Amino acid sequence: MSILDGNIFMVSDSSGDVTSSSGALVGFFAYDTRFLSTWRLTVNGERLQALSVDDRHYFERRYFLVPGEPTHYVDAKISVLRQQSVGTSLDEHVTVINHGPTPVDLRIRLDVDADFADVGHIGRQAERRGNHYARVETGRLLLGYERASWRRESLVTSSEPAEIDERGLTFDIRLGKQQEWRTHLHVATLDLATLSAGGQSRRGSLFDSPSRSPQEILQDLNDWLARAPRLECDYEPLAAAYRQSLIDLASLRIRPLTSPEMYLIAAGLPWYMAGYTRDYILSGLQLLPFAPEQAVNTLVNMGAGQSVILDDFYDQEPGKMWYEIRYGELAACEEQPQVLYYGAADVTPLWLVLLDEHERWTGDDTLVRQFESQARRCLDWIDTYADSVGNGYIWYQRRHPAGLINQAWKTSWDAICFRDGRLPDLPRATCEVQGYAYDAKIRAARLARQFWNDPNLADRLEREAAELKDRFNRDFWIDDKQYYALALDPDGRQVDALASNMGHLLWSGIVPPERASLIAEHLLGPKLFSGWGIRTLATDAARYDPIGYHTGTVWPFDNAFIAWGLRRYGLTEHANRITQAILDVAPYFGGRLPEAFAGYDRNLSERPAIYPNACSPHAVSAGSVLLLLRSMLGLNPDGDNLLFEPLLPPQIHSLKLLDIPGRWGHIDAFGRSK
Repeated sequence: MSILDGNIFMVSDSSGDVTSSSGALVGFFAYDTRFLSTWRLTVNGERLQALSVDDRHYFERRYFLVPGEPTHYVDAKISVLRQQSVGTSLDEHVTVINHGPTPVDLRIRLDVDADFADVGHIGRQAERRGNHYARVETGRLLLGYERASWRRESLVTSSEPAEIDERGLTFDIRLGKQQEWRTHLHVATLDLATLSAGGQSRRGSLFDSPSRSPQEILQDLNDWLARAPRLECDYEPLAAAYRQSLIDLASLRIRPLTSPEMYLIAAGLPWYMAGYTRDYILSGLQLLPFAPEQAVNTLVNMGAGQSVILDDFYDQEPGKMWYEIRYGELAACEEQPQVLYYGAADVTPLWLVLLDEHERWTGDDTLVRQFESQARRCLDWIDTYADSVGNGYIWYQRRHPAGLINQAWKTSWDAICFRDGRLPDLPRATCEVQGYAYDAKIRAARLARQFWNDPNLADRLEREAAELKDRFNRDFWIDDKQYYALALDPDGRQVDALASNMGHLLWSGIVPPERASLIAEHLLGPKLFSGWGIRTLATDAARYDPIGYHTGTVWPFDNAFIAWGLRRYGLTEHANRITQAILDVAPYFGGRLPEAFAGYDRNLSERPAIYPNACSPHAVSAGSVLLLLRSMLGLNPDGDNLLFEPLLPPQIHSLKLLDIPGRWGHIDAFGRSK
């Protein structure tokens, strides 16, 4: 069970306890570090069992508990209420109630520990090179970890007097009949701040984040929901999924240290509560008709971090956009190249796509003009460093041994494979990234002609895009299979596994119209389409696994972008089949689409099976509902107008999206099924 507020989150068991074990990502986390690895409440030495859990908001939860082992009938005379909330810290309000007719003496014990593990340490054995310490200060428990200049501390306090030792807090209380006892527990996340003028270090709230109360977080959520377009429809699964998606996206908003004045959206809880620019961009595209400021924040934040140097450790190359940022021990001590990592082949062309799409929606050309030099450097990177083989494609190969092997959206080591299971040599050129490059050049040509006063660049980019389209459709098309290769190896051999990647070629526009229906038939054929959605890898591939992260699971965001592309080519029936399948999944997960779910055939089970380690909430999965809405309504900006051409799945009879923001002000779109 989890509660979160951006960079801060807690994952606990059903009673609100945290008892970490090897491989389990549980605890209280902030900025990639686990500040509590044990947080266990007992009454007279007995663990607490949940009678019910009130999932109030994403940032707080209330547990109704009784001590002792669960039985069919619980005749408890003592009950415990725990209310936990996160902001920049962890707050827990504990209430113990004596329901019995006589007074009772109780020992309330809170076991506390903090391993300060990096998220990247969890689940694997790794030598810790720093020093742990614990000490009791006046009325509080301080736990800490120090390695060179990197230092983190957890400070635990209670509103009621406690006997404090280095392993926790003990309260010996006497409760009369029908009496209550309460305490407020507070855990502050501290870091060793810069040295003061006097040469003394000072402690401070982690990264000086402003404190937010539950009331402030709730008000912020309500404001976020009020600004979003209002959905009216007669299909409850869509209505529920839309509201849940907006709430999930709100919960995942983080304030980056480099730009604390803005919100960006973390990839997903619990593994990816950090900055991943691919997720920034894709969620920014999904949110343009709903919250266009997310695209602005993404463009600004990424533009400020564009590389201007060559650095093998961080996979940096001039003009390349950064991919990942981490704040934990592994990054800070350079065990992993993640303090600002550039190992992604797709985010640089996708940044150009978002730059253009944002202007098309909002009419605000400020960023287009402001980031002209960054955009030109992106284009230079596509033509130079990205084309390491020299044949006009974007290739990837890590520069550092600790970097990612696969540097497109399917990052698993085995995600890019031949049909017979062999792995291609590096460098690799995956198909969808070439589509992104094509789209980026077409869009950049528009920007050059309309805003940068450079028609020569526009002409050149359009010519290069046309050449890329011709070359791609020659080199990637597998004639005897009638679909696009997943990738090319460095010798130009086609990596022939049937996979979902080629679906992204549709929204990029690189597919000739006469081939689009062939692609659609493969995507919706039995090898890829499970009935719940399109699998990442076809069932006839040697590495197919219905619960393989990128080798057989179904990803909602993957499906939503494919549906968007199918609408572009007028393949509405195929798009609606995908839309309906994904919407059918949502109610099984409370309206929340997880990161991925198993690729089993729909006829094998009455409900979809979640991928075991799926993030939930997950940013681009939540955004999938928004993109599917855009596809169903056929929303498309055209100058200062918003065009819409609704074509709804048969289960949805009436659909209205009201107050869609854009360069036209606010406009309503609506549709009815035939």
